[in-house]
Amino acid sequence: MGTREQPPGLVGTAPGYLNVGAFRFWFLGQRWEWSDEVARMHGYEPGAVTPTTKLLLSHKHPEDRAHVQDLLDYALQSGQPFSSRHRFIDTTGRVHDAIVAADRMLDERGVVVGTAGYYIDLTATFDEARQELLDAALPDLFESRAAIEQAKGVLMFVYRVSAEQAFRVLQWRSQETNTKLRSLARQLLDEVSTLAAPTAAVQSQFDHLLLTVHERIPPEEGG
Repeated sequence: MGTREQPPGLVGTAPGYLNVGAFRFWFLGQRWEWSDEVARMHGYEPGAVTPTTKLLLSHKHPEDRAHVQDLLDYALQSGQPFSSRHRFIDTTGRVHDAIVAADRMLDERGVVVGTAGYYIDLTATFDEARQELLDAALPDLFESRAAIEQAKGVLMFVYRVSAEQAFRVLQWRSQETNTKLRSLARQLLDEVSTLAAPTAAVQSQFDHLLLTVHERIPPEEGG
């Protein structure tokens, strides 16, 4: 498998205030794998069900289901990643607002065989202690606020999320890759300008940057 950053064993790691899980989707046979975190997001105990396209679509919000089906069809026909911003409903009836950020999955010959990435559940709520921890971290980021705020703006535009949600996504990528938040933000801003003018494929291109930007930060910046 050739994704640049495929979580070993489909373990999704994230700060405690952000619910993230990993998935893989093979185009041949439309075979899915999801991490324990993604299973729990949907209301299942790990290993209780086998994820399938039919099962996943059954959980999509009725207003978003056709959109997700179209994205899956496009991924299968084009070999592009399955990426989306949509809502799904867990087994208790709770609605989740999620980003699916993914990149292409390659075999040893470099042939695209599927897509792999992360479900980022944006519905997780902050308790007071977690909010205090986040607030305490903000002063340390003051000198880099401009770059971080701009990077937040990019995520807010591409994923249509709030400022708070965008900041949590940046923090997740920082912790997941053991990269300084300010370095990640600066590098992301440097590379956003390389994207093509907005098209239907822009989100997929941005997902690739978000999931791989840490690899291109100069060594002296990446500690």
